[in-house]
Amino acid sequence: MINLETTYMGLQLKNPLIVSSSGLTNSVRKIKIIEEKGAGAVVLKSLFEEQISNEAKHLISKDPANASYPEAEDYIQTYIKGNSVSNYLTLIKEAKEAVSIPVIASINCISSSDWTSFAKEIEKAGADAIELNVFIVPSDRNMSSTEYENLYYKIFKAVKKEVNIPISMKVGIYFTNLFSVANRLNADGADALVLFNRFYEPDIDIENLKITSAEVLSSAGDIRKSLRWVGMLSEKIKGIDISASTGIHSGEAAIKQLLAGAKTVQICSTVYEHGFDQITNILNDLSSWMIKKEFKTIDEFRGSLNYGSVQDPGLYERAQFMKYFSSNQKDVLI
Repeated sequence: MINLETTYMGLQLKNPLIVSSSGLTNSVRKIKIIEEKGAGAVVLKSLFEEQISNEAKHLISKDPANASYPEAEDYIQTYIKGNSVSNYLTLIKEAKEAVSIPVIASINCISSSDWTSFAKEIEKAGADAIELNVFIVPSDRNMSSTEYENLYYKIFKAVKKEVNIPISMKVGIYFTNLFSVANRLNADGADALVLFNRFYEPDIDIENLKITSAEVLSSAGDIRKSLRWVGMLSEKIKGIDISASTGIHSGEAAIKQLLAGAKTVQICSTVYEHGFDQITNILNDLSSWMIKKEFKTIDEFRGSLNYGSVQDPGLYERAQFMKYFSSNQKDVLI
């Protein structure tokens, strides 16, 4: 009989499938369904630092008198922050009472401001771990890449000093040297690295001449953005768990990420598209494949095709079509 159990950030999971932070995880009702369908853990919908700040600014701007009185501005900011945090803590407490799978809180950070200190309240509310979802757009031409990277480390340390529960960092792909960033976070005590986050991306409406939002959901092809890095980082950076995210739309995709070395896989868009039954479908596909290949546990095959396990690790490094085709002596029609 096969066993899908695994560990992630020291937590015991009945399987490696996690439903990631989204509108799918913003209520106890949905979280209970997620557990019933078989997920190994759930990441709650993020509490957005940027959203809290924008809501406060909006209320302040609605009444010009508020801007003239610092006390009023401080009150509004404190109220918005406190109300948002209170609601989030309630969700954590109620979710922990309702389900037995690990409940991971999520904080969407853009700075290491004092508000991150409420991470201690998240721990007290019963969260099993915290996922820091960080993506800072490098829009200041006077800041170096190192300075931007230091913001990530600063955010992590600000939260790390507040809690004893495990912390993962969910980051984007846009780093000069992702290995260096992962290695630094590992050294600073991060328990896991989630590859990769998916944020708002702009598009342009050429008919109405305005900025709009691009497609929010991922596609199955997006797995290519993370598969390379999961395969390489799982081998080169020891001591930190890798959770694969983005583009995992099927059991086959989940299997690929596990073969590449992922400890867990996170799904979202495919559940939006196909419903909560997709959780069960992916787990069934994983189980069927393991039976076919005669694997009894996840650990028997996890990482068997990562950077350090394949005969030609250069396959993970190839970045240009010409290098691929020339190495395979194929003719290319352009």
